[in-house]
Amino acid sequence: MENEQLIPIEQFCEYYQVEFAFIHSLSEFGLVEIASIEEKEYLHHEQIKDIEKLIRLHYDLEINLEGIDVISHLLQKVESMRIELNDLKNKLRFYES
Repeated sequence: MENEQLIPIEQFCEYYQVEFAFIHSLSEFGLVEIASIEEKEYLHHEQIKDIEKLIRLHYDLEINLEGIDVISHLLQKVESMRIELNDLKNKLRFYES
């Protein structure tokens, strides 16, 4: 992965005004992947959208980390089922023709 696709955690926390410990807690729950390069920690830029959702759940809706973990896994399952449903619809259209 190229370094320009990595965002320093300190910079991210300062911009979004979140605690450094919150990002580490997300990492412990497996919700965020932290990359370490030369003793500095970074976030992958692809994760930013998901992390923003997690920040809103925690700070705006006051949901604890366990709740965020459950919500995140349920949203992943819903997305997986949506993709599967679309695939099945496409197969059905193929056989209807």
